[in-house]
Amino acid sequence: MSVTVRSFAKINLGLRIGAARDDGFHELLTVYQTIGLHDVIRVSVGRGSGIEIQCADPRVPGDESNTCFRIVERAMSALRAKGRVVIQIEKRLPVQGGLGGASANAVATLLALERALKKALPRAEKLRIAAEVGSDLPLFLVGGTVLGVGRGEQVYPLPDLPAMACVVVTPEVGVSTPKAFAAWDRLCGAGTPAREAAARPHNSSEAPKQEPAELRSAGRAKAPVPTQAITTQANAKLTVSGTSDRMKELGRKLSAWLSGLYSGAPSRILRRGGRAENPLLWLVRAGIENDFEQVVFPEYPELREGKRALLRAGAKYASLSGSGSALYGLFASKAAAVDARDRLRKQGWTAQATSTLPRRAYWRRMVGG
Repeated sequence: MSVTVRSFAKINLGLRIGAARDDGFHELLTVYQTIGLHDVIRVSVGRGSGIEIQCADPRVPGDESNTCFRIVERAMSALRAKGRVVIQIEKRLPVQGGLGGASANAVATLLALERALKKALPRAEKLRIAAEVGSDLPLFLVGGTVLGVGRGEQVYPLPDLPAMACVVVTPEVGVSTPKAFAAWDRLCGAGTPAREAAARPHNSSEAPKQEPAELRSAGRAKAPVPTQAITTQANAKLTVSGTSDRMKELGRKLSAWLSGLYSGAPSRILRRGGRAENPLLWLVRAGIENDFEQVVFPEYPELREGKRALLRAGAKYASLSGSGSALYGLFASKAAAVDARDRLRKQGWTAQATSTLPRRAYWRRMVGG
């Protein structure tokens, strides 16, 4: 039996990097948001044994280094299933783009495998396996707007927010994970990030002059099952153990945002000019930023220029996703996003108009039409 599923991308709405841990990873605090751009995954199970990965993109590994291979290996063992698993990956998302493509592929593969075998793992077991394979995987078992802590693998669903138009720009560059975090650690050793973040205006297209980074560290320790290490109740402070002052600052902003959402969001905050504002804009206008911009933009000036181009095209907010190279802009309407996409393409940018994908739509569209 062959099963086809969509493998949706994510963007990061703010990202704070904490200290390096003993296991080689860094503490992270971020809000993930799934979006409508996707790859297509086809999984079939037949007679025999082994795992085969088929993909026309030569940059996608076909061996055990592929996240799809690793998650199938674990899932087949946990399900006590036998058979030869063939995974076909139709790549539409950029490789090394900061959109979570490889992680989304792995989770989509797991869900397709369950359908092909007509067997299902308990939710907690799926989360455990996903977290072992990679830091970004668990968010794709939730979808929509998701709070990520720990090394990003501890995930908490946030209120299912309305879809918002966005444009994704994908420059033809990739960012190395080990070099990236090494650059960030050197920057932190100089004590620069806190000062730069405090001095920089919100969503400014001007970036401080430092060097490159990537969302995930090179460490390989097994991850714990996601645990309740966080408080998100209305009017309560969001707390994460072992955080730096910079992470606590983002935590306070997220707490204020969550308090408003859970309490019905005061109309004076959510309404401007007599019209309701999408709650995602309320979040980004709180001053959240992606720490990786401090080290990625100086190393790759074209990414800084991509963010500026999105803002000039009318984005209400623009940011690097993860460590890049993808950038995104949030727009007030679908028409504004389409106009911006066309304008950016005329300027030579690879741009796609899409929208954020709420949780209900995420699960409906993953397998459905």
